Amino acid sequence: MQGRLKILVACFPADGHFKPLTGIAKYLDACGHDVRWYASKEYTNDIAGLGMKHYPFRIAKDLHISYMEVHYPERAKIKNPVRKLNFDMIHVFVERGEEYMKDIDEIRQNFPPDIVICDIAFPGIPYIKDCMKLPVIAVSVFPFPGSSCDLPPYGLGLTPANTSAGKIFHKGLRWLSRKILFRKADSAMRKALEKYSIAHNNTGIFDIGYKKSDIVLQSGCPSFDYKRSDLDKRVRFIGAVLPYRKSNQVTSWFDKRLEGYKIVVLVTQGTVEKDPSKLIIPTLEAFKDDEDVLVVCTTGNANTEALRAKYNAPNIIIEDFIPFENIMPYTNVFITNGGYGGVLLGIEHKMPMVVAGVHEGKNEICARVGYFKYGINLKTERPGAARIKKAVKEIFETPVYKANVVRLAQELNSYATDALVEKYIDELINNRSPKCRQSLLPETVY
Repeated sequence: MQGRLKILVACFPADGHFKPLTGIAKYLDACGHDVRWYASKEYTNDIAGLGMKHYPFRIAKDLHISYMEVHYPERAKIKNPVRKLNFDMIHVFVERGEEYMKDIDEIRQNFPPDIVICDIAFPGIPYIKDCMKLPVIAVSVFPFPGSSCDLPPYGLGLTPANTSAGKIFHKGLRWLSRKILFRKADSAMRKALEKYSIAHNNTGIFDIGYKKSDIVLQSGCPSFDYKRSDLDKRVRFIGAVLPYRKSNQVTSWFDKRLEGYKIVVLVTQGTVEKDPSKLIIPTLEAFKDDEDVLVVCTTGNANTEALRAKYNAPNIIIEDFIPFENIMPYTNVFITNGGYGGVLLGIEHKMPMVVAGVHEGKNEICARVGYFKYGINLKTERPGAARIKKAVKEIFETPVYKANVVRLAQELNSYATDALVEKYIDELINNRSPKCRQSLLPETVY
Protein backbone atom coordinates (compact mmCIF):
# COMPACT_ATOMS: atom_id res chain seq x y z
CA MET A 1 0.00 0.00 0.00
CA GLN A 2 1.47 3.32 -1.05
CA GLY A 3 1.50 6.39 1.22
CA ARG A 4 0.17 7.03 4.70
CA LEU A 5 -3.62 7.01 4.67
CA LYS A 6 -6.07 8.67 7.00
CA ILE A 7 -8.50 5.91 7.92
CA LEU A 8 -11.68 6.33 9.95
CA VAL A 9 -13.15 3.14 11.42
CA ALA A 10 -16.84 3.30 12.33
CA CYS A 11 -19.09 0.61 13.75
CA PHE A 12 -22.54 -0.26 14.96
CA PRO A 13 -22.58 -0.03 18.80
CA ALA A 14 -22.32 -3.71 19.71
CA ASP A 15 -19.39 -5.86 20.83
CA GLY A 16 -19.79 -8.30 17.96
CA HIS A 17 -19.41 -5.42 15.49
CA PHE A 18 -16.69 -3.45 17.27
CA LYS A 19 -14.31 -6.16 18.42
CA PRO A 20 -13.65 -7.88 15.06
CA LEU A 21 -12.65 -4.52 13.55
CA THR A 22 -9.94 -4.01 16.17
CA GLY A 23 -7.73 -6.62 14.50
CA ILE A 24 -7.97 -4.87 11.13
CA ALA A 25 -7.49 -1.43 12.69
CA LYS A 26 -4.41 -2.46 14.64
CA TYR A 27 -2.85 -4.08 11.59
CA LEU A 28 -3.37 -0.92 9.50
CA ASP A 29 -1.99 1.17 12.35
CA ALA A 30 1.12 -1.02 12.45
CA CYS A 31 1.49 -0.45 8.70
CA GLY A 32 1.94 3.26 9.46
CA HIS A 33 -1.51 4.63 8.65
CA ASP A 34 -3.34 7.18 10.78
CA VAL A 35 -6.25 5.09 12.05
CA ARG A 36 -8.97 6.67 14.17
CA TRP A 37 -12.31 5.51 15.49
CA TYR A 38 -15.86 6.79 15.49
CA ALA A 39 -17.64 4.57 17.99
CA SER A 40 -19.78 4.38 21.12
CA LYS A 41 -18.35 5.75 24.37
CA GLU A 42 -18.62 2.16 25.62
CA TYR A 43 -15.38 1.52 23.73
CA THR A 44 -13.36 4.48 25.04
CA ASN A 45 -11.02 2.29 27.11
CA ASP A 46 -10.70 -0.35 24.41
CA ILE A 47 -9.70 2.21 21.80
CA ALA A 48 -7.29 3.89 24.21
CA GLY A 49 -5.73 0.47 24.73
CA LEU A 50 -5.20 0.24 20.98
CA GLY A 51 -3.35 3.56 21.12
CA MET A 52 -5.75 5.25 18.72
CA LYS A 53 -7.77 8.46 18.64
CA HIS A 54 -11.44 8.02 19.52
CA TYR A 55 -14.31 10.23 18.40
CA PRO A 56 -17.32 9.20 20.52
CA PHE A 57 -20.90 9.69 19.38
CA ARG A 58 -21.80 13.32 20.01
CA ILE A 59 -24.88 14.27 18.04
CA ALA A 60 -25.83 10.62 17.62
CA LYS A 61 -27.76 8.94 20.38
CA ASP A 62 -25.48 6.34 21.97
CA LEU A 63 -27.65 3.23 21.83
CA HIS A 64 -25.32 0.40 22.70
CA ILE A 65 -27.08 -2.86 21.98
CA SER A 66 -26.46 -4.10 25.54
CA TYR A 67 -28.66 -1.34 26.91
CA MET A 68 -31.41 -1.35 24.31
CA GLU A 69 -34.06 -2.27 26.85
CA VAL A 70 -32.99 0.58 29.11
CA HIS A 71 -33.68 3.02 26.29
CA TYR A 72 -36.69 1.06 24.99
CA PRO A 73 -38.30 -0.96 27.82
CA GLU A 74 -41.04 -2.13 25.46
CA ARG A 75 -38.45 -4.18 23.54
CA ALA A 76 -38.32 -6.77 26.32
CA LYS A 77 -41.95 -7.64 25.65
CA ILE A 78 -41.29 -8.50 21.99
CA LYS A 79 -40.76 -12.26 21.76
CA ASN A 80 -41.20 -12.79 18.02
CA PRO A 81 -37.73 -12.60 16.39
CA VAL A 82 -39.03 -10.88 13.24
CA ARG A 83 -40.89 -8.23 15.20
CA LYS A 84 -37.85 -7.67 17.42
CA LEU A 85 -35.57 -7.39 14.40
CA ASN A 86 -37.97 -4.89 12.83
CA PHE A 87 -37.98 -2.86 16.04
CA ASP A 88 -34.19 -2.82 16.18
CA MET A 89 -33.85 -1.91 12.51
CA ILE A 90 -35.97 1.19 12.95
CA HIS A 91 -34.68 2.45 16.29
CA VAL A 92 -31.01 1.46 16.04
CA PHE A 93 -30.45 1.58 12.30
CA VAL A 94 -32.82 3.95 10.51
CA GLU A 95 -33.11 6.63 13.16
CA ARG A 96 -29.36 6.84 13.76
CA GLY A 97 -27.99 7.14 10.21
CA GLU A 98 -28.50 10.89 9.85
CA GLU A 99 -27.01 11.50 13.29
CA TYR A 100 -23.90 9.50 12.45
CA MET A 101 -23.48 11.51 9.26
CA LYS A 102 -23.55 14.79 11.18
CA ASP A 103 -20.96 13.54 13.67
CA ILE A 104 -18.63 12.32 10.92
CA ASP A 105 -19.07 15.59 9.04
CA GLU A 106 -17.74 17.39 12.13
CA ILE A 107 -14.85 14.91 12.45
CA ARG A 108 -13.68 15.40 8.90
CA GLN A 109 -13.26 19.14 9.32
CA ASN A 110 -10.08 18.33 11.25
CA PHE A 111 -9.50 14.77 10.07
CA PRO A 112 -10.56 14.32 6.43
CA PRO A 113 -10.31 10.56 5.96
CA ASP A 114 -9.04 9.00 2.75
CA ILE A 115 -11.26 6.01 3.39
CA VAL A 116 -13.89 4.87 5.89
CA ILE A 117 -13.99 1.27 7.09
CA CYS A 118 -17.31 0.28 8.66
CA ASP A 119 -18.93 -2.88 9.78
CA ILE A 120 -21.62 -3.70 7.25
CA ALA A 121 -24.45 -2.90 9.67
CA PHE A 122 -23.24 0.64 10.35
CA PRO A 123 -26.23 2.88 9.53
CA GLY A 124 -24.09 5.76 8.29
CA ILE A 125 -22.79 3.97 5.18
CA PRO A 126 -25.29 5.42 2.65
CA TYR A 127 -24.70 8.94 3.95
CA ILE A 128 -20.90 8.62 3.94
CA LYS A 129 -20.92 7.26 0.41
CA ASP A 130 -23.56 9.44 -1.27
CA CYS A 131 -23.45 12.70 0.71
CA MET A 132 -19.77 12.87 1.62
CA LYS A 133 -18.50 11.04 -1.47
CA LEU A 134 -15.99 9.10 0.61
CA PRO A 135 -14.80 5.60 -0.34
CA VAL A 136 -16.32 2.99 1.96
CA ILE A 137 -15.19 -0.53 2.75
CA ALA A 138 -17.78 -2.55 4.66
CA VAL A 139 -16.67 -5.49 6.78
CA SER A 140 -19.34 -8.13 7.17
CA VAL A 141 -18.88 -9.53 10.66
CA PHE A 142 -21.65 -12.08 10.23
CA PRO A 143 -22.75 -14.24 7.26
CA PHE A 144 -23.32 -12.12 4.16
CA PRO A 145 -26.81 -10.57 4.56
CA GLY A 146 -27.46 -9.73 0.91
CA SER A 147 -30.72 -10.98 -0.58
CA SER A 148 -30.61 -13.61 -3.32
CA CYS A 149 -32.95 -15.22 -5.82
CA ASP A 150 -31.60 -18.56 -4.60
CA LEU A 151 -32.21 -18.17 -0.87
CA PRO A 152 -34.91 -17.46 1.69
CA PRO A 153 -34.99 -13.92 3.14
CA TYR A 154 -32.14 -13.08 5.50
CA GLY A 155 -33.00 -12.81 9.17
CA LEU A 156 -35.41 -15.73 9.41
CA GLY A 157 -32.77 -18.39 10.02
CA LEU A 158 -34.03 -20.57 7.16
CA THR A 159 -31.86 -22.82 5.01
CA PRO A 160 -31.86 -23.18 1.20
CA ALA A 161 -34.61 -25.21 -0.43
CA ASN A 162 -33.77 -28.45 -2.24
CA THR A 163 -37.14 -29.06 -3.89
CA SER A 164 -39.23 -27.16 -6.44
CA ALA A 165 -41.98 -26.69 -3.89
CA GLY A 166 -39.47 -25.36 -1.38
CA LYS A 167 -38.05 -22.90 -3.88
CA ILE A 168 -41.53 -21.63 -4.71
CA PHE A 169 -42.20 -21.25 -0.99
CA HIS A 170 -39.00 -19.24 -0.53
CA LYS A 171 -39.91 -17.03 -3.48
CA GLY A 172 -43.17 -16.30 -1.70
CA LEU A 173 -41.27 -15.58 1.51
CA ARG A 174 -39.03 -13.10 -0.30
CA TRP A 175 -42.15 -11.29 -1.49
CA LEU A 176 -43.62 -11.49 2.02
CA SER A 177 -40.40 -10.14 3.51
CA ARG A 178 -40.33 -7.15 1.17
CA LYS A 179 -44.01 -6.34 1.24
CA ILE A 180 -45.04 -7.25 4.79
CA LEU A 181 -42.47 -8.53 7.29
CA PHE A 182 -39.92 -5.71 6.94
CA ARG A 183 -42.10 -3.21 5.10
CA LYS A 184 -42.22 -0.84 8.05
CA ALA A 185 -38.43 -0.79 8.49
CA ASP A 186 -37.80 -0.55 4.73
CA SER A 187 -40.25 2.32 4.39
CA ALA A 188 -38.71 4.24 7.29
CA MET A 189 -35.23 3.75 5.84
CA ARG A 190 -36.20 4.94 2.37
CA LYS A 191 -37.91 8.00 3.76
CA ALA A 192 -34.78 8.86 5.78
CA LEU A 193 -32.55 8.47 2.72
CA GLU A 194 -34.84 10.53 0.51
CA LYS A 195 -34.46 13.45 2.89
CA TYR A 196 -30.89 13.72 1.61
CA SER A 197 -31.65 12.70 -1.98
CA ILE A 198 -29.85 9.38 -1.50
CA ALA A 199 -30.91 6.99 -4.23
CA HIS A 200 -32.14 3.64 -2.93
CA ASN A 201 -33.95 1.99 -5.89
CA ASN A 202 -36.30 0.35 -3.38
CA THR A 203 -33.39 -1.56 -1.86
CA GLY A 204 -34.26 -3.42 1.33
CA ILE A 205 -32.76 -2.70 4.71
CA PHE A 206 -30.54 -5.81 4.67
CA ASP A 207 -29.03 -4.83 1.31
CA ILE A 208 -28.45 -1.10 1.63
CA GLY A 209 -25.18 -1.37 3.56
CA TYR A 210 -23.35 -3.48 1.02
CA LYS A 211 -24.92 -1.81 -2.02
CA LYS A 212 -23.68 1.59 -0.85
CA SER A 213 -20.16 0.27 -0.16
CA ASP A 214 -17.31 0.11 -2.65
CA ILE A 215 -16.04 -3.23 -1.34
CA VAL A 216 -17.41 -5.77 1.14
CA LEU A 217 -14.82 -7.74 3.09
CA GLN A 218 -16.64 -10.86 4.18
CA SER A 219 -15.43 -12.54 7.35
CA GLY A 220 -15.32 -16.28 6.88
CA CYS A 221 -15.04 -18.38 3.75
CA PRO A 222 -17.37 -19.63 0.99
CA SER A 223 -17.94 -23.05 2.55
CA PHE A 224 -19.60 -21.45 5.56
CA ASP A 225 -22.14 -19.71 3.37
CA TYR A 226 -24.89 -20.81 1.02
CA LYS A 227 -24.19 -20.95 -2.68
CA ARG A 228 -25.88 -18.24 -4.71
CA SER A 229 -25.81 -17.48 -8.42
CA ASP A 230 -26.09 -13.74 -7.85
CA LEU A 231 -23.37 -13.01 -5.29
CA ASP A 232 -22.56 -9.32 -5.55
CA LYS A 233 -19.25 -8.52 -7.24
CA ARG A 234 -18.28 -6.27 -4.31
CA VAL A 235 -17.93 -9.24 -1.95
CA ARG A 236 -14.47 -10.62 -1.11
CA PHE A 237 -14.00 -13.42 1.40
CA ILE A 238 -10.95 -12.74 3.57
CA GLY A 239 -10.97 -15.48 6.24
CA ALA A 240 -11.75 -14.98 9.91
CA VAL A 241 -11.91 -11.33 11.01
CA LEU A 242 -11.11 -11.55 14.73
CA PRO A 243 -10.37 -9.12 17.58
CA TYR A 244 -6.88 -7.81 18.20
CA ARG A 245 -5.01 -9.33 21.09
CA LYS A 246 -1.60 -8.26 22.34
CA SER A 247 1.00 -11.00 22.16
CA ASN A 248 1.66 -10.60 25.90
CA GLN A 249 -2.04 -10.38 26.75
CA VAL A 250 -2.66 -14.12 26.69
CA THR A 251 -2.08 -15.86 30.01
CA SER A 252 -1.47 -19.56 29.57
CA TRP A 253 -4.18 -21.72 31.15
CA PHE A 254 -4.23 -25.43 31.80
CA ASP A 255 -6.03 -27.86 34.07
CA LYS A 256 -4.86 -31.48 34.33
CA ARG A 257 -8.48 -32.64 34.23
CA LEU A 258 -8.48 -31.85 30.50
CA GLU A 259 -6.54 -35.08 29.97
CA GLY A 260 -8.65 -37.26 32.24
CA TYR A 261 -12.04 -37.49 30.55
CA LYS A 262 -13.45 -39.24 27.50
CA ILE A 263 -15.26 -36.09 26.29
CA VAL A 264 -14.39 -32.43 26.93
CA VAL A 265 -17.21 -29.95 26.34
CA LEU A 266 -16.65 -26.19 26.19
CA VAL A 267 -19.70 -23.98 26.77
CA THR A 268 -19.96 -20.20 26.48
CA GLN A 269 -22.59 -17.55 25.91
CA GLY A 270 -20.04 -14.92 24.89
CA THR A 271 -19.54 -11.65 26.73
CA VAL A 272 -22.89 -9.97 25.99
CA GLU A 273 -25.49 -12.52 27.11
CA LYS A 274 -25.56 -12.42 30.93
CA ASP A 275 -28.45 -14.81 31.63
CA PRO A 276 -26.82 -18.19 32.41
CA SER A 277 -30.17 -19.97 32.42
CA LYS A 278 -30.27 -19.88 28.63
CA LEU A 279 -27.37 -22.18 27.82
CA ILE A 280 -24.80 -22.45 30.61
CA ILE A 281 -27.05 -23.84 33.34
CA PRO A 282 -28.76 -26.43 31.09
CA THR A 283 -25.33 -27.65 29.97
CA LEU A 284 -24.07 -27.92 33.55
CA GLU A 285 -27.27 -29.74 34.51
CA ALA A 286 -26.87 -32.13 31.58
CA PHE A 287 -23.43 -33.34 32.62
CA LYS A 288 -23.06 -32.62 36.35
CA ASP A 289 -23.15 -36.32 37.24
CA ASP A 290 -21.44 -37.69 34.12
CA GLU A 291 -18.12 -39.40 34.85
CA ASP A 292 -17.13 -39.43 31.17
CA VAL A 293 -17.65 -35.74 30.40
CA LEU A 294 -15.66 -32.73 31.57
CA VAL A 295 -17.51 -29.43 31.16
CA VAL A 296 -15.45 -26.26 30.87
CA CYS A 297 -17.57 -23.14 31.17
CA THR A 298 -16.55 -19.53 30.49
CA THR A 299 -18.96 -16.97 31.89
CA GLY A 300 -17.69 -13.66 30.54
CA ASN A 301 -17.50 -12.38 34.15
CA ALA A 302 -21.19 -13.01 34.81
CA ASN A 303 -22.41 -15.09 37.78
CA THR A 304 -19.15 -17.02 38.05
CA GLU A 305 -19.04 -17.44 41.83
CA ALA A 306 -22.73 -18.34 42.09
CA LEU A 307 -22.32 -20.99 39.40
CA ARG A 308 -19.22 -22.41 41.08
CA ALA A 309 -21.06 -22.68 44.38
CA LYS A 310 -24.03 -24.49 42.81
CA TYR A 311 -22.03 -26.76 40.49
CA ASN A 312 -19.11 -27.75 42.67
CA ALA A 313 -18.25 -31.02 40.97
CA PRO A 314 -14.95 -32.59 39.88
CA ASN A 315 -16.04 -32.74 36.23
CA ILE A 316 -17.00 -29.03 36.03
CA ILE A 317 -14.62 -26.11 35.54
CA ILE A 318 -16.09 -22.60 35.64
CA GLU A 319 -13.97 -19.54 34.84
CA ASP A 320 -14.61 -15.91 33.98
CA PHE A 321 -12.39 -16.25 30.95
CA ILE A 322 -10.09 -18.83 29.37
CA PRO A 323 -7.98 -18.11 26.28
CA PHE A 324 -9.63 -20.21 23.60
CA GLU A 325 -6.27 -21.19 22.15
CA ASN A 326 -5.52 -22.91 25.49
CA ILE A 327 -8.77 -24.85 25.84
CA MET A 328 -9.91 -25.55 22.28
CA PRO A 329 -7.18 -28.07 21.39
CA TYR A 330 -8.56 -30.33 24.15
CA THR A 331 -12.24 -29.81 23.31
CA ASN A 332 -14.43 -32.41 21.59
CA VAL A 333 -17.64 -30.37 21.37
CA PHE A 334 -18.18 -26.61 21.51
CA ILE A 335 -21.55 -25.40 22.86
CA THR A 336 -22.31 -21.78 21.98
CA ASN A 337 -25.16 -19.35 21.43
CA GLY A 338 -23.89 -18.70 17.92
CA GLY A 339 -21.85 -15.50 18.11
CA TYR A 340 -19.97 -15.31 14.82
CA GLY A 341 -16.54 -14.65 16.32
CA GLY A 342 -16.80 -17.61 18.67
CA VAL A 343 -18.07 -19.87 15.90
CA LEU A 344 -15.14 -18.89 13.65
CA LEU A 345 -12.70 -19.61 16.47
CA GLY A 346 -14.33 -22.98 16.94
CA ILE A 347 -13.94 -23.69 13.23
CA GLU A 348 -10.29 -22.60 13.26
CA HIS A 349 -9.71 -25.17 16.02
CA LYS A 350 -11.66 -27.88 14.16
CA MET A 351 -14.39 -28.24 16.76
CA PRO A 352 -17.89 -29.48 15.90
CA MET A 353 -20.56 -27.42 17.62
CA VAL A 354 -23.90 -27.47 19.35
CA VAL A 355 -25.47 -24.07 18.70
CA ALA A 356 -28.49 -22.43 20.32
CA GLY A 357 -29.19 -18.83 19.29
CA VAL A 358 -32.12 -16.93 17.80
CA HIS A 359 -31.92 -13.16 18.23
CA GLU A 360 -29.42 -10.53 17.02
CA GLY A 361 -28.87 -12.51 13.81
CA LYS A 362 -27.57 -15.60 15.59
CA ASN A 363 -30.28 -17.71 13.95
CA GLU A 364 -28.55 -17.21 10.59
CA ILE A 365 -25.19 -18.35 11.96
CA CYS A 366 -26.71 -21.34 13.75
CA ALA A 367 -28.68 -22.30 10.63
CA ARG A 368 -25.44 -22.58 8.64
CA VAL A 369 -23.79 -24.72 11.31
CA GLY A 370 -26.68 -27.17 11.14
CA TYR A 371 -27.19 -27.08 7.36
CA PHE A 372 -23.59 -27.94 6.52
CA LYS A 373 -23.33 -30.45 9.39
CA TYR A 374 -20.59 -28.57 11.17
CA GLY A 375 -22.66 -29.25 14.25
CA ILE A 376 -26.25 -29.40 15.51
CA ASN A 377 -28.57 -26.42 15.56
CA LEU A 378 -31.02 -26.63 18.47
CA LYS A 379 -33.09 -23.73 17.00
CA THR A 380 -33.82 -22.13 20.36
CA GLU A 381 -32.21 -19.82 22.91
CA ARG A 382 -33.30 -22.01 25.82
CA PRO A 383 -32.61 -25.69 25.15
CA GLY A 384 -33.27 -28.20 27.89
CA ALA A 385 -30.53 -30.28 29.47
CA ALA A 386 -31.76 -33.46 27.78
CA ARG A 387 -31.56 -31.91 24.29
CA ILE A 388 -28.05 -30.66 24.92
CA LYS A 389 -26.89 -34.03 26.20
CA LYS A 390 -28.42 -35.83 23.22
CA ALA A 391 -26.78 -33.41 20.75
CA VAL A 392 -23.33 -33.78 22.33
CA LYS A 393 -23.66 -37.56 22.25
CA GLU A 394 -24.65 -37.50 18.57
CA ILE A 395 -21.71 -35.30 17.60
CA PHE A 396 -19.22 -37.40 19.53
CA GLU A 397 -20.53 -40.63 18.01
CA THR A 398 -20.99 -39.36 14.43
CA PRO A 399 -17.64 -38.76 12.66
CA VAL A 400 -19.14 -36.67 9.83
CA TYR A 401 -19.39 -33.56 12.01
CA LYS A 402 -15.70 -33.59 12.91
CA ALA A 403 -14.67 -34.41 9.34
CA ASN A 404 -16.71 -31.54 7.94
CA VAL A 405 -15.29 -29.03 10.40
CA VAL A 406 -11.72 -30.18 9.69
CA ARG A 407 -12.24 -29.52 5.96
CA LEU A 408 -13.80 -26.15 6.71
CA ALA A 409 -10.92 -25.20 9.01
CA GLN A 410 -8.41 -25.95 6.26
CA GLU A 411 -10.24 -23.59 3.92
CA LEU A 412 -10.72 -20.87 6.52
CA ASN A 413 -7.10 -20.97 7.66
CA SER A 414 -5.83 -20.67 4.09
CA TYR A 415 -6.74 -16.96 3.98
CA ALA A 416 -4.12 -14.32 4.82
CA THR A 417 -6.68 -11.92 6.28
CA ASP A 418 -4.47 -8.91 7.02
CA ALA A 419 -2.71 -9.04 3.66
CA LEU A 420 -6.05 -9.24 1.86
CA VAL A 421 -7.39 -6.21 3.71
CA GLU A 422 -4.31 -4.24 2.66
CA LYS A 423 -4.63 -5.44 -0.93
CA TYR A 424 -8.27 -4.40 -1.29
CA ILE A 425 -7.71 -0.99 0.30
CA ASP A 426 -4.84 -0.42 -2.09
CA GLU A 427 -6.99 -1.41 -5.07
CA LEU A 428 -9.80 0.92 -4.02
CA ILE A 429 -7.62 3.95 -3.36
CA ASN A 430 -5.54 3.53 -6.52
CA ASN A 431 -8.59 3.07 -8.74
CA ARG A 432 -10.27 6.31 -7.68
CA SER A 433 -10.19 9.06 -10.31
CA PRO A 434 -8.70 12.55 -9.65
CA LYS A 435 -12.23 13.99 -9.81
CA CYS A 436 -13.42 11.52 -7.20
CA ARG A 437 -10.41 12.25 -4.99
CA GLN A 438 -11.36 15.93 -4.98
CA SER A 439 -14.60 14.97 -3.26
CA LEU A 440 -12.58 14.01 -0.19
CA LEU A 441 -12.15 17.70 0.66
CA PRO A 442 -14.28 18.78 3.64
CA GLU A 443 -17.65 20.28 2.85
CA THR A 444 -20.89 20.66 4.72
CA VAL A 445 -23.37 17.97 3.75
CA TYR A 446 -26.51 19.07 5.55
